[in-house]
Amino acid sequence: MLVVQQIIANKEEYIKALAKRNFDAAPVLDKVIALDEGRRATQAKLDNTLADSNKFSKEIGMLFKNGEQQKANLLKEKTAQLKEASKELSTRLTEIQEELIEVLYTIPNIPHDSVPDGQSDEDNEEIFKEGEVPKLEEGALPHWELAKKYDIIDFELGVKITGAGFPVYKGKGARLQRALINYFLDKNTAAGYKEYQVPHLVNETSGYGTGQLPDKEGQMYHVTGDDLYLIPTAEVPVTNMFRDELVTENELPICCTGYTPCFRREAGSYGAHVRGLNRLHQFDKVEIVRIEKPENSYQALDGMVEHVKDILRELKLPYRILRLCGGDIGFTSALTFDFEVFSTAQDRWLEISSVSNFESFQANRLKLRFKDTNGKNQLVHTLNGSSLALPRVLAGILENYQTPKGIKIPDVLVPYCGFEYID
Repeated sequence: MLVVQQIIANKEEYIKALAKRNFDAAPVLDKVIALDEGRRATQAKLDNTLADSNKFSKEIGMLFKNGEQQKANLLKEKTAQLKEASKELSTRLTEIQEELIEVLYTIPNIPHDSVPDGQSDEDNEEIFKEGEVPKLEEGALPHWELAKKYDIIDFELGVKITGAGFPVYKGKGARLQRALINYFLDKNTAAGYKEYQVPHLVNETSGYGTGQLPDKEGQMYHVTGDDLYLIPTAEVPVTNMFRDELVTENELPICCTGYTPCFRREAGSYGAHVRGLNRLHQFDKVEIVRIEKPENSYQALDGMVEHVKDILRELKLPYRILRLCGGDIGFTSALTFDFEVFSTAQDRWLEISSVSNFESFQANRLKLRFKDTNGKNQLVHTLNGSSLALPRVLAGILENYQTPKGIKIPDVLVPYCGFEYID
Protein backbone atom coordinates (compact mmCIF):
# COMPACT_ATOMS: atom_id res chain seq x y z
CA MET A 1 0.00 0.00 0.00
CA LEU A 2 1.34 3.41 -0.95
CA VAL A 3 2.01 6.01 1.74
CA VAL A 4 -0.42 8.96 1.56
CA GLN A 5 2.23 11.59 2.29
CA GLN A 6 4.35 10.24 -0.56
CA ILE A 7 1.35 10.30 -2.91
CA ILE A 8 0.81 13.99 -2.08
CA ALA A 9 4.50 14.81 -2.54
CA ASN A 10 5.02 12.75 -5.71
CA LYS A 11 1.62 12.75 -7.42
CA GLU A 12 2.79 13.55 -10.97
CA GLU A 13 5.74 11.13 -10.77
CA TYR A 14 3.42 8.37 -9.51
CA ILE A 15 0.91 8.98 -12.31
CA LYS A 16 3.70 8.62 -14.86
CA ALA A 17 5.20 5.55 -13.20
CA LEU A 18 1.85 3.75 -12.84
CA ALA A 19 1.17 4.35 -16.53
CA LYS A 20 3.80 1.62 -17.09
CA ARG A 21 1.26 -0.75 -15.58
CA ASN A 22 -1.44 0.58 -17.89
CA PHE A 23 -3.08 1.97 -14.75
CA ASP A 24 -4.84 5.35 -14.96
CA ALA A 25 -3.74 6.70 -11.60
CA ALA A 26 -4.77 10.38 -11.83
CA PRO A 27 -8.44 10.08 -10.68
CA VAL A 28 -7.57 7.57 -7.94
CA LEU A 29 -4.70 9.64 -6.55
CA ASP A 30 -6.91 12.76 -6.64
CA LYS A 31 -9.48 10.86 -4.59
CA VAL A 32 -6.83 9.81 -2.07
CA ILE A 33 -5.66 13.40 -1.67
CA ALA A 34 -9.25 14.69 -1.28
CA LEU A 35 -10.07 12.02 1.29
CA ASP A 36 -6.90 12.81 3.22
CA GLU A 37 -7.78 16.51 3.25
CA GLY A 38 -11.25 15.61 4.57
CA ARG A 39 -9.69 13.30 7.16
CA ARG A 40 -7.33 16.01 8.44
CA ALA A 41 -10.09 18.65 8.52
CA THR A 42 -12.43 16.32 10.42
CA GLN A 43 -9.65 15.33 12.81
CA ALA A 44 -8.96 19.02 13.51
CA LYS A 45 -12.66 19.70 14.23
CA LEU A 46 -12.80 16.68 16.50
CA ASP A 47 -9.67 17.74 18.39
CA ASN A 48 -11.04 21.25 18.86
CA THR A 49 -14.42 19.96 20.00
CA LEU A 50 -12.84 17.58 22.52
CA ALA A 51 -10.56 20.38 23.79
CA ASP A 52 -13.55 22.69 24.32
CA SER A 53 -15.47 19.90 26.05
CA ASN A 54 -12.56 19.23 28.43
CA LYS A 55 -12.15 22.94 29.11
CA PHE A 56 -15.85 23.39 29.94
CA SER A 57 -15.81 20.30 32.17
CA LYS A 58 -13.07 21.84 34.29
CA GLU A 59 -14.94 25.18 34.43
CA ILE A 60 -18.16 23.43 35.50
CA GLY A 61 -16.37 21.96 38.52
CA MET A 62 -15.08 25.37 39.54
CA LEU A 63 -18.48 27.02 39.12
CA PHE A 64 -20.22 24.42 41.30
CA LYS A 65 -17.46 24.84 43.87
CA ASN A 66 -18.02 28.61 43.89
CA GLY A 67 -21.78 28.23 44.15
CA GLU A 68 -22.51 29.51 40.60
CA GLN A 69 -24.95 26.73 39.85
CA GLN A 70 -26.88 28.50 37.04
CA LYS A 71 -23.71 29.18 35.02
CA ALA A 72 -22.58 25.63 35.68
CA ASN A 73 -25.83 24.18 34.31
CA LEU A 74 -25.58 26.31 31.15
CA LEU A 75 -22.07 24.99 30.54
CA LYS A 76 -23.29 21.42 31.17
CA GLU A 77 -25.78 21.87 28.31
CA LYS A 78 -23.00 23.14 26.04
CA THR A 79 -20.79 20.21 27.09
CA ALA A 80 -23.57 17.75 26.24
CA GLN A 81 -23.89 19.34 22.79
CA LEU A 82 -20.14 19.14 22.31
CA LYS A 83 -20.10 15.47 23.31
CA GLU A 84 -22.82 14.72 20.76
CA ALA A 85 -20.91 16.66 18.11
CA SER A 86 -17.70 14.78 18.96
CA LYS A 87 -19.49 11.44 18.53
CA GLU A 88 -20.72 12.48 15.08
CA LEU A 89 -17.26 13.74 14.11
CA SER A 90 -15.63 10.55 15.39
CA THR A 91 -18.04 8.43 13.34
CA ARG A 92 -17.39 10.56 10.26
CA LEU A 93 -13.63 10.32 10.80
CA THR A 94 -13.82 6.53 10.95
CA GLU A 95 -15.87 6.44 7.75
CA ILE A 96 -13.35 8.64 5.92
CA GLN A 97 -10.40 6.58 7.17
CA GLU A 98 -12.04 3.32 6.05
CA GLU A 99 -12.86 4.77 2.63
CA LEU A 100 -9.30 6.05 2.28
CA ILE A 101 -7.87 2.60 3.07
CA GLU A 102 -10.24 0.95 0.58
CA VAL A 103 -9.10 3.31 -2.17
CA LEU A 104 -5.42 2.79 -1.30
CA TYR A 105 -5.94 -0.98 -1.55
CA THR A 106 -6.86 -0.57 -5.24
CA ILE A 107 -3.59 1.15 -6.20
CA PRO A 108 -0.70 -1.12 -7.30
CA ASN A 109 2.90 -0.59 -6.28
CA ILE A 110 5.09 1.96 -8.06
CA PRO A 111 7.32 0.06 -10.51
CA HIS A 112 11.08 0.49 -10.24
CA ASP A 113 12.72 2.72 -12.85
CA SER A 114 14.29 -0.33 -14.50
CA VAL A 115 10.92 -2.00 -15.20
CA PRO A 116 10.48 -1.99 -19.01
CA ASP A 117 7.35 -0.75 -20.74
CA GLY A 118 5.04 -3.44 -22.07
CA GLN A 119 1.52 -4.76 -22.24
CA SER A 120 1.96 -8.49 -21.50
CA ASP A 121 4.44 -11.30 -20.88
CA GLU A 122 5.49 -11.05 -24.51
CA ASP A 123 7.16 -7.73 -23.65
CA ASN A 124 9.28 -9.07 -20.79
CA GLU A 125 13.01 -8.48 -21.15
CA GLU A 126 15.42 -11.42 -21.23
CA ILE A 127 18.51 -10.39 -19.25
CA PHE A 128 20.38 -13.67 -18.76
CA LYS A 129 20.54 -17.19 -20.16
CA GLU A 130 22.67 -20.13 -19.09
CA GLY A 131 22.93 -23.87 -19.63
CA GLU A 132 23.02 -26.13 -22.64
CA VAL A 133 19.75 -27.48 -23.95
CA PRO A 134 20.16 -31.27 -24.15
CA LYS A 135 19.66 -33.13 -27.39
CA LEU A 136 17.12 -35.83 -26.73
CA GLU A 137 16.62 -39.12 -28.48
CA GLU A 138 14.00 -39.25 -31.21
CA GLY A 139 10.57 -39.85 -29.74
CA ALA A 140 11.29 -37.97 -26.49
CA LEU A 141 8.16 -37.59 -24.39
CA PRO A 142 6.62 -34.69 -22.44
CA HIS A 143 6.53 -35.15 -18.68
CA TRP A 144 2.87 -36.21 -18.49
CA GLU A 145 3.64 -39.16 -20.79
CA LEU A 146 6.80 -39.98 -18.84
CA ALA A 147 4.82 -39.87 -15.59
CA LYS A 148 2.43 -42.46 -16.99
CA LYS A 149 5.19 -44.61 -18.52
CA TYR A 150 7.13 -44.88 -15.25
CA ASP A 151 4.04 -44.77 -12.97
CA ILE A 152 5.34 -41.87 -10.86
CA ILE A 153 2.53 -39.28 -11.14
CA ASP A 154 -1.15 -40.16 -11.50
CA PHE A 155 -3.22 -37.27 -12.81
CA GLU A 156 -6.41 -39.35 -13.24
CA LEU A 157 -6.28 -40.57 -9.64
CA GLY A 158 -6.08 -36.94 -8.50
CA VAL A 159 -9.21 -36.18 -10.54
CA LYS A 160 -10.97 -39.10 -8.82
CA ILE A 161 -10.03 -37.90 -5.34
CA THR A 162 -10.45 -34.14 -5.82
CA GLY A 163 -10.51 -32.83 -9.38
CA ALA A 164 -8.22 -31.66 -12.16
CA GLY A 165 -5.02 -29.99 -11.00
CA PHE A 166 -4.48 -32.19 -7.92
CA PRO A 167 -2.01 -34.92 -8.99
CA VAL A 168 -0.96 -37.94 -6.92
CA TYR A 169 2.79 -38.61 -6.75
CA LYS A 170 3.75 -42.27 -6.45
CA GLY A 171 6.85 -44.30 -5.64
CA LYS A 172 10.00 -42.70 -7.02
CA GLY A 173 7.95 -39.68 -8.09
CA ALA A 174 7.01 -39.01 -4.46
CA ARG A 175 10.60 -39.61 -3.33
CA LEU A 176 11.91 -37.20 -5.96
CA GLN A 177 9.43 -34.56 -4.71
CA ARG A 178 10.66 -35.05 -1.16
CA ALA A 179 14.29 -34.94 -2.32
CA LEU A 180 13.75 -31.62 -4.08
CA ILE A 181 12.08 -30.09 -1.01
CA ASN A 182 14.92 -31.19 1.28
CA TYR A 183 17.58 -30.07 -1.19
CA PHE A 184 16.01 -26.62 -1.59
CA LEU A 185 15.66 -26.16 2.17
CA ASP A 186 19.26 -27.25 2.77
CA LYS A 187 20.51 -24.80 0.14
CA ASN A 188 18.50 -21.99 1.70
CA THR A 189 19.49 -22.66 5.30
CA ALA A 190 23.15 -22.97 4.24
CA ALA A 191 22.79 -19.49 2.70
CA GLY A 192 21.64 -18.04 6.03
CA TYR A 193 17.85 -18.39 5.80
CA LYS A 194 16.12 -19.57 8.99
CA GLU A 195 13.65 -22.39 8.38
CA TYR A 196 10.02 -22.11 9.51
CA GLN A 197 7.01 -24.41 9.38
CA VAL A 198 3.93 -22.24 9.09
CA PRO A 199 0.12 -22.68 8.89
CA HIS A 200 -1.38 -23.50 5.50
CA LEU A 201 -4.44 -21.36 6.17
CA VAL A 202 -4.45 -17.66 6.97
CA ASN A 203 -6.99 -15.15 8.14
CA GLU A 204 -8.26 -12.23 6.09
CA THR A 205 -5.91 -9.76 7.80
CA SER A 206 -2.91 -11.79 6.64
CA GLY A 207 -4.25 -11.83 3.08
CA TYR A 208 -4.53 -8.04 3.13
CA GLY A 209 -1.14 -7.70 4.78
CA THR A 210 0.85 -9.13 1.87
CA GLY A 211 -1.50 -7.87 -0.83
CA GLN A 212 -3.27 -11.03 -2.02
CA LEU A 213 -6.50 -9.41 -0.84
CA PRO A 214 -8.42 -7.80 -2.32
CA ASP A 215 -6.40 -8.11 -5.57
CA LYS A 216 -6.39 -11.94 -5.84
CA GLU A 217 -9.52 -12.74 -3.86
CA GLY A 218 -11.10 -14.79 -6.64
CA GLN A 219 -7.93 -16.85 -7.08
CA MET A 220 -7.73 -17.98 -3.45
CA TYR A 221 -9.60 -20.91 -1.92
CA HIS A 222 -11.86 -19.51 0.81
CA VAL A 223 -13.00 -21.65 3.75
CA THR A 224 -16.22 -19.73 4.29
CA GLY A 225 -17.29 -21.44 7.52
CA ASP A 226 -14.20 -20.18 9.35
CA ASP A 227 -13.43 -17.19 7.07
CA LEU A 228 -9.92 -18.52 6.38
CA TYR A 229 -7.96 -18.76 3.13
CA LEU A 230 -5.75 -21.57 1.86
CA ILE A 231 -2.35 -20.05 1.18
CA PRO A 232 -1.28 -19.39 -2.44
CA THR A 233 2.38 -19.27 -1.30
CA ALA A 234 4.41 -19.49 1.92
CA GLU A 235 5.16 -15.79 1.45
CA VAL A 236 1.80 -14.98 3.07
CA PRO A 237 2.17 -16.69 6.46
CA VAL A 238 5.95 -16.17 6.66
CA THR A 239 5.82 -12.41 6.01
CA ASN A 240 2.79 -12.00 8.29
CA MET A 241 4.77 -13.42 11.21
CA PHE A 242 6.18 -9.89 11.43
CA ARG A 243 2.92 -7.95 11.04
CA ASP A 244 2.54 -5.08 13.52
CA GLU A 245 6.16 -5.49 14.65
CA LEU A 246 8.78 -2.85 15.38
CA VAL A 247 12.19 -4.47 14.92
CA THR A 248 15.55 -2.99 15.79
CA GLU A 249 18.01 -1.99 13.10
CA ASN A 250 20.57 -4.60 14.18
CA GLU A 251 17.97 -7.37 13.71
CA LEU A 252 18.00 -6.70 9.96
CA PRO A 253 18.17 -8.43 7.60
CA ILE A 254 15.64 -11.06 8.64
CA CYS A 255 15.94 -14.07 6.31
CA CYS A 256 13.34 -16.83 6.31
CA THR A 257 12.65 -19.99 4.32
CA GLY A 258 9.81 -22.46 4.46
CA TYR A 259 8.21 -25.31 2.60
CA THR A 260 4.43 -25.41 2.13
CA PRO A 261 1.87 -26.76 -0.26
CA CYS A 262 0.29 -23.92 -2.23
CA PHE A 263 -3.33 -23.64 -3.36
CA ARG A 264 -4.53 -21.56 -6.30
CA ARG A 265 -7.86 -21.71 -8.06
CA GLU A 266 -6.27 -20.54 -11.34
CA ALA A 267 -9.74 -19.69 -12.66
CA GLY A 268 -9.87 -19.46 -16.44
CA SER A 269 -6.67 -21.48 -17.05
CA TYR A 270 -7.30 -23.96 -19.84
CA GLY A 271 -5.55 -25.38 -22.90
CA ALA A 272 -2.51 -27.46 -23.82
CA HIS A 273 -0.09 -25.00 -22.19
CA VAL A 274 -1.43 -25.93 -18.73
CA ARG A 275 -1.28 -29.69 -19.25
CA GLY A 276 0.29 -32.02 -16.69
CA LEU A 277 2.41 -30.20 -14.12
CA ASN A 278 2.43 -26.94 -16.04
CA ARG A 279 -0.49 -25.48 -14.07
CA LEU A 280 -1.89 -26.99 -10.85
CA HIS A 281 -4.38 -26.06 -8.15
CA GLN A 282 -2.19 -27.64 -5.45
CA PHE A 283 1.60 -27.78 -5.64
CA ASP A 284 4.65 -27.73 -3.39
CA LYS A 285 7.02 -24.81 -3.11
CA VAL A 286 9.97 -23.70 -1.01
CA GLU A 287 10.04 -19.94 -0.46
CA ILE A 288 12.62 -17.42 0.70
CA VAL A 289 11.58 -14.13 2.36
CA ARG A 290 13.81 -11.21 3.36
CA ILE A 291 13.09 -8.14 5.49
CA GLU A 292 15.66 -5.45 4.79
CA LYS A 293 16.68 -1.88 5.46
CA PRO A 294 15.50 0.18 2.46
CA GLU A 295 19.00 1.10 1.32
CA ASN A 296 20.02 -2.59 1.19
CA SER A 297 16.99 -4.12 -0.51
CA TYR A 298 18.17 -4.04 -4.13
CA GLN A 299 21.54 -5.52 -3.21
CA ALA A 300 19.56 -8.22 -1.38
CA LEU A 301 17.42 -8.78 -4.49
CA ASP A 302 20.56 -9.33 -6.56
CA GLY A 303 21.76 -11.81 -3.95
CA MET A 304 18.49 -13.74 -4.14
CA VAL A 305 18.80 -13.92 -7.93
CA GLU A 306 22.33 -15.31 -7.60
CA HIS A 307 21.11 -17.84 -5.03
CA VAL A 308 18.46 -19.23 -7.41
CA LYS A 309 21.03 -19.28 -10.21
CA ASP A 310 23.28 -21.45 -8.06
CA ILE A 311 20.51 -23.96 -7.46
CA LEU A 312 19.73 -24.25 -11.17
CA ARG A 313 23.43 -24.64 -12.00
CA GLU A 314 23.66 -27.53 -9.55
CA LEU A 315 20.57 -29.13 -11.11
CA LYS A 316 22.17 -28.54 -14.54
CA LEU A 317 18.94 -27.24 -16.06
CA PRO A 318 19.03 -24.71 -18.91
CA TYR A 319 17.38 -21.51 -17.73
CA ARG A 320 16.90 -17.85 -18.46
CA ILE A 321 15.98 -14.77 -16.42
CA LEU A 322 13.36 -12.22 -17.46
CA ARG A 323 12.82 -8.73 -16.10
CA LEU A 324 9.03 -8.37 -16.03
CA CYS A 325 7.51 -5.45 -17.89
CA GLY A 326 4.97 -3.02 -16.47
CA GLY A 327 2.04 -4.92 -17.97
CA ASP A 328 3.07 -8.27 -16.42
CA ILE A 329 4.54 -7.37 -13.04
CA GLY A 330 2.54 -8.35 -9.97
CA PHE A 331 0.25 -5.90 -8.15
CA THR A 332 2.48 -5.64 -5.07
CA SER A 333 5.92 -5.78 -6.70
CA ALA A 334 8.26 -2.92 -7.57
CA LEU A 335 10.63 -5.17 -9.54
CA THR A 336 10.38 -8.88 -10.42
CA PHE A 337 12.77 -11.29 -12.09
CA ASP A 338 11.25 -14.51 -13.43
CA PHE A 339 13.33 -17.65 -13.89
CA GLU A 340 12.29 -20.04 -16.64
CA VAL A 341 13.58 -23.55 -17.34
CA PHE A 342 13.66 -24.79 -20.92
CA SER A 343 11.60 -27.92 -21.46
CA THR A 344 13.22 -29.72 -24.38
CA ALA A 345 10.39 -32.20 -24.84
CA GLN A 346 7.76 -29.43 -24.92
CA ASP A 347 10.08 -27.03 -26.76
CA ARG A 348 9.06 -24.13 -24.50
CA TRP A 349 10.12 -22.15 -21.47
CA LEU A 350 8.46 -22.95 -18.12
CA GLU A 351 8.40 -20.38 -15.28
CA ILE A 352 9.86 -21.89 -12.12
CA SER A 353 10.60 -18.90 -9.88
CA SER A 354 9.73 -15.24 -9.31
CA VAL A 355 12.08 -13.11 -7.20
CA SER A 356 10.62 -9.73 -6.21
CA ASN A 357 11.28 -6.58 -4.22
CA PHE A 358 8.11 -5.01 -2.82
CA GLU A 359 9.98 -2.08 -1.28
CA SER A 360 7.74 -0.62 1.49
CA PHE A 361 4.43 -1.57 -0.20
CA GLN A 362 3.75 -4.67 1.92
CA ALA A 363 5.40 -3.19 5.01
CA ASN A 364 2.93 -0.28 5.03
CA ARG A 365 0.02 -2.73 4.95
CA LEU A 366 1.67 -4.88 7.60
CA LYS A 367 2.68 -1.92 9.80
CA LEU A 368 6.15 -3.51 9.84
CA ARG A 369 8.82 -1.01 10.86
CA PHE A 370 12.32 -0.79 12.28
CA LYS A 371 13.81 1.76 14.66
CA ASP A 372 16.91 3.33 13.11
CA THR A 373 20.01 4.54 14.96
CA ASN A 374 18.41 7.99 15.37
CA GLY A 375 15.42 6.44 17.13
CA LYS A 376 13.08 7.10 14.19
CA ASN A 377 10.59 4.46 13.05
CA GLN A 378 10.86 3.59 9.35
CA LEU A 379 9.10 1.11 7.07
CA VAL A 380 11.24 -1.85 6.09
CA HIS A 381 11.47 -3.31 2.59
CA THR A 382 10.18 -6.86 2.01
CA LEU A 383 11.34 -9.31 -0.65
CA ASN A 384 10.47 -12.87 -1.57
CA GLY A 385 11.31 -15.53 -4.10
CA SER A 386 10.51 -19.10 -5.06
CA SER A 387 13.48 -21.27 -4.19
CA LEU A 388 11.93 -23.21 -5.80
CA ALA A 389 8.46 -24.17 -7.03
CA LEU A 390 8.48 -27.92 -7.61
CA PRO A 391 6.06 -28.78 -10.45
CA ARG A 392 7.90 -27.22 -13.37
CA VAL A 393 11.32 -28.02 -11.93
CA LEU A 394 10.18 -31.63 -11.77
CA ALA A 395 8.78 -31.37 -15.32
CA GLY A 396 12.13 -29.97 -16.51
CA ILE A 397 14.07 -32.79 -14.83
CA LEU A 398 11.81 -35.51 -16.25
CA GLU A 399 11.92 -34.12 -19.78
CA ASN A 400 15.54 -32.94 -20.00
CA TYR A 401 17.04 -35.94 -18.20
CA GLN A 402 15.16 -38.68 -20.08
CA THR A 403 17.38 -41.35 -21.63
CA PRO A 404 16.77 -44.75 -23.23
CA LYS A 405 17.66 -46.24 -19.81
CA GLY A 406 15.14 -44.10 -17.93
CA ILE A 407 15.06 -40.73 -16.18
CA LYS A 408 18.54 -39.90 -14.88
CA ILE A 409 18.50 -38.12 -11.53
CA PRO A 410 20.67 -34.95 -11.34
CA ASP A 411 23.86 -35.76 -9.45
CA VAL A 412 23.15 -33.25 -6.68
CA LEU A 413 19.83 -34.99 -5.88
CA VAL A 414 21.08 -38.60 -5.79
CA PRO A 415 22.07 -38.44 -2.08
CA TYR A 416 18.57 -37.13 -1.30
CA CYS A 417 16.74 -39.67 -3.50
CA GLY A 418 18.78 -42.79 -2.86
CA PHE A 419 18.58 -43.81 -6.54
CA GLU A 420 20.16 -42.69 -9.81
CA TYR A 421 17.43 -43.54 -12.28
CA ILE A 422 13.67 -43.71 -12.54
CA ASP A 423 13.15 -46.79 -14.68
